[in-house]
Amino acid sequence: MPEALKDFPALLVAWQRQHGRSSLPWQNTRDPYRVWLSEIMLQQTQVTTVLGYYARFLERFPTVTALADAHLDEVLAMWQGLGYYSRARNLHRCAEAVRDRHGGEFPRGAAALKELPGIGRSTAAAIAAFCFGERVAILDGNVKRVLTRLLAFDGDMASSAEEKKLWAIAEQLVPAKGVEAYTQGLMDLGATVCTPRKPQCLICPASALCAGTAEAERYPVKSRKLKRSRRENWWLWLEREGRVLLQQRPGKGVWAGLWSLPMFEDEAALRACAGSAEMESMPRIEHALTHFDWVLHTRRVQNPIAAASLPEGEWVAREELARYALPAPLKKLINP
Repeated sequence: MPEALKDFPALLVAWQRQHGRSSLPWQNTRDPYRVWLSEIMLQQTQVTTVLGYYARFLERFPTVTALADAHLDEVLAMWQGLGYYSRARNLHRCAEAVRDRHGGEFPRGAAALKELPGIGRSTAAAIAAFCFGERVAILDGNVKRVLTRLLAFDGDMASSAEEKKLWAIAEQLVPAKGVEAYTQGLMDLGATVCTPRKPQCLICPASALCAGTAEAERYPVKSRKLKRSRRENWWLWLEREGRVLLQQRPGKGVWAGLWSLPMFEDEAALRACAGSAEMESMPRIEHALTHFDWVLHTRRVQNPIAAASLPEGEWVAREELARYALPAPLKKLINP
């Protein structure tokens, strides 16, 4: 353990017990299912957004076996609005693995948990620490920020070798006692005090130990930035007698497994499919994803003539669309 941080674990545990969060619905439980569900939902999503989804998921899927037994389409539909749909697919796969490999009980221990689909090292450690009291380290985005600032750690987090060094330090810092409070304290500190922008260093319990206070927003260092691109596609809205044609997207790629309107690379391809049918232009939608900005143009054809050239798909009544797992831009188009 770095000598400068030898007092950090005790300070953090004391701070968490007095000032940390303690009323979130997934806290104060040792149920691995509830902790796991919250950990997956909280990845790249704000707590305020997750609260409602978490409650609805538990109401519909009260156990991991109930989730495993559900059809993936229903899970995806319940996930609508949380984004990053690969999380929902992995959630379902993991539930199936717990049911089929472990008799519906999560394995005890981070090493075994990490073998489950969609559970990485940090998530496995969080479940093991909160549910089984195992002395293991977490290193999610919040914790990387806290530790790199405390240490003024100049290692590039885009480098696996540098991240490995930070993992080693994180493991050294975990106390022998109070693992749950320490782990929760790291999460709370990163979420409420040591924030990405304008960190509240004056009220941080570790401010006297922190080597990075003077330029906190410089950390963590990450040289490799995402390069954003722009994409344009055309949707064809075919509607007949109050029913809309939907197609299920492939199992891989953007919106994998979701239901969408038939999509085309350009307007010429769309018109070639629609033939001579009269088309109505619908509002253009601009949708931002992690790696690119997506512009979606929609053309609507009412009561298309049945012909072999029409795309294959499922005709869904307008009032039934809410039951389908739809991408956010399509939901916006349906309910502007």
